[in-house]
Amino acid sequence: MSHPTDDILTDPVEAERLLASTGRELETLLARAAAVRNAGLAAAGRPGVVTYSRKVFLPLTTLCRDRCHYCAFVDTPAQLLRKKAPAYLDDAQILRIARAGAAQGCKEALLTLGDRPEDRWPEARAWLDAHGFASTIDYVAHAARLVTRETGLLTHANPGVMSAAELAALRPVSPSMGMMLETTSRALFETPGAAHHGSPDKDPALRLAVIEDAGRARIPFTTGILVGIGETLADRAASLFALRDAHARHGHVQEVIVQNFRAKPRTAMAAVADADRDAYLAAIAVARLILGPGMRIQAPPNLSDPAELASLLAAGVDDWGGVSPLTADHVNPERPWPHLDDLAAHTAAAGFTLVERLTAHPEYVRAPAAWIDPALHAAVASLAEPGTGLAGRARAATSRRRRGTALLETAATTPRELDAADWEHLLTATGDDLERLIRTADDLRRTTIGDTVSIVVNRNLASSGLHRAPVGAGAFGLADVEAIARDAASLGATELCIQGRLDPREDPRLYVDLVHAVRAAAPSLHLHAFRPQDVADLADRTTIGVPRAIAALRAAGVGTMPGTGVKVLDDDIRRRIAPGDLDVDRWLEIIRAEHAHGMRTSSVLFYGHIESAADRVAHLLTLRGLHDETGGFTEFVPIPLPGGGTRTAERSDLDEHRAMVAVARLLLNDGIRHIQIPWTRHGRAITAELLRSGGDDLGGTLLDGRMRPDTGVERGLELPFGDASRLAGSLRRRLRERTTTYGTPAEAAA
Repeated sequence: MSHPTDDILTDPVEAERLLASTGRELETLLARAAAVRNAGLAAAGRPGVVTYSRKVFLPLTTLCRDRCHYCAFVDTPAQLLRKKAPAYLDDAQILRIARAGAAQGCKEALLTLGDRPEDRWPEARAWLDAHGFASTIDYVAHAARLVTRETGLLTHANPGVMSAAELAALRPVSPSMGMMLETTSRALFETPGAAHHGSPDKDPALRLAVIEDAGRARIPFTTGILVGIGETLADRAASLFALRDAHARHGHVQEVIVQNFRAKPRTAMAAVADADRDAYLAAIAVARLILGPGMRIQAPPNLSDPAELASLLAAGVDDWGGVSPLTADHVNPERPWPHLDDLAAHTAAAGFTLVERLTAHPEYVRAPAAWIDPALHAAVASLAEPGTGLAGRARAATSRRRRGTALLETAATTPRELDAADWEHLLTATGDDLERLIRTADDLRRTTIGDTVSIVVNRNLASSGLHRAPVGAGAFGLADVEAIARDAASLGATELCIQGRLDPREDPRLYVDLVHAVRAAAPSLHLHAFRPQDVADLADRTTIGVPRAIAALRAAGVGTMPGTGVKVLDDDIRRRIAPGDLDVDRWLEIIRAEHAHGMRTSSVLFYGHIESAADRVAHLLTLRGLHDETGGFTEFVPIPLPGGGTRTAERSDLDEHRAMVAVARLLLNDGIRHIQIPWTRHGRAITAELLRSGGDDLGGTLLDGRMRPDTGVERGLELPFGDASRLAGSLRRRLRERTTTYGTPAEAAA
């Protein structure tokens, strides 16, 4: 019987050959790598365990002196000015993010930034001088010290190239550090037009020297390679052997990331193809065979489609890296983190258990005398599980609440500490107080969601016009549904949104038949279908009840459901302005049942009629409480009623909308992450202002398509993807196409 160490690769030529594996040879390679990984986990005392770190992402500055051709993280000072973003996060912004993360159980704060921006940008040098810092690295040390002292989070410093002295300066404040090697290819660094040309910090020799210095300093270090940026197979093999050799000398490389290149818009490499799937899997497997059973191999889970996560595990991965329940991946903002419950489910489906670790891996946490600076022993021990070195229970976050500016800080960091009166106070802000509210909410949006605006390519269909035998204007049948679905899919739509009660003379089973018709005609379309009223109609008129009605719709092919059909969650208001809506308890019952069946829904508030600020706040708190219970809401949509109505303060319509969006962002951000701006109600100019007030999503494109009849209350209103992209670009933000549940659409099969 062979031993896992028998499968360790020692020959670069053989490694290069295996990196080109496809077909059955690739399957054999993956099986070899998985066996080595499994043996390593068993030897570590945690067989079948895949780890991750629950983190917040702190982009201390997006200024950089490098010009990497694939990077979308960096900004110029002029770009920051147009976005009204700071050159560096200040202490208040850092703590706002860190405290919010601590409140959600995070234990890691990832400090990421550009390399030595002060060497290129006078604005960076001026900021550092004005705030009393000798260098950007000096500021990183300050930020790390501040975060751990005030929140208990452990920092993972990722500031790029550092000298031996700078590594030593950061060791007492950051228990682990990292820097991607990316590649040992000198051609990519020296050749004009290549990925790293013009980027002094991407000199492979310089980066290898940093990794060596980190080993001499006894720093648990994360590094890795980037697959698909123009390097050769020989370069990949050489890079992995270089990392193996550095670890053999010092024992400090705690994990190696094998990251797949993903092209980003508005970069020099935007037209370059993403890393080939087979080549990426082969790179992971070869990394495992070169680095051996004791190395942790990470693949970023947000850079692959969810369906591909099992193949990454099959290739030898045993760590997902840092995953945030709060903040965006600011380096890859177009690729949102998977929800931690979903990541755990995908991991379990592949036969593994997902377990949280700290920023320093367990082997290093269990040997603090050798690997952790004495100044951090207590902080690390307070978060570590005794014995295993994995993550233990997080200590409760605390804050000191006061009125004024401190009230806003509490809203942005620990919003659960505010009561209804506090939120009402914020919702009715005017003048300078309103502007501070807007800035705080949009700052929270930037640091948690990132500088993207999302949209789903979709079409609406009003099922109220559906008939078995259509007669008259606006009526249509199942054959029309099939044609509309096929047309929407051919135009690139990924979602068909369907809502509306059937004519009471129609057989209610027509709801289910409608779904079958769409699925048969366009199986690629996601069905976002049927409001609670529609579900109640099916449940009541067939007498099967709500749970069975939902199950029938889901079995037929409904994927998610609109949480509309309610104005404000108050029965007195409902009776006065929308007596045809479901009563509040019935609406809540159906939403709970949908979530219990695994159906996610949107959530809404219609405002500007007879409700008060207190009514709006009560509505938001009810939605937040329901999401705490079920986790089922995908987004919140604040919708103004046509023509306006009551205002909650003496201010303009625009300020009324801005305050509504801003308070929604602050109150819901730690649960319902996305605030959708209903552009059909506002128009594009006001929509842009509301995206600056904490909004991050535009809903759907609402393609009318080429097939008739016209269906949907918003017929005739379209926001083509190109127009939406220009709208986002006017705010210096990137447009991201999303799925209904805010994932990234899978690429169409070749």
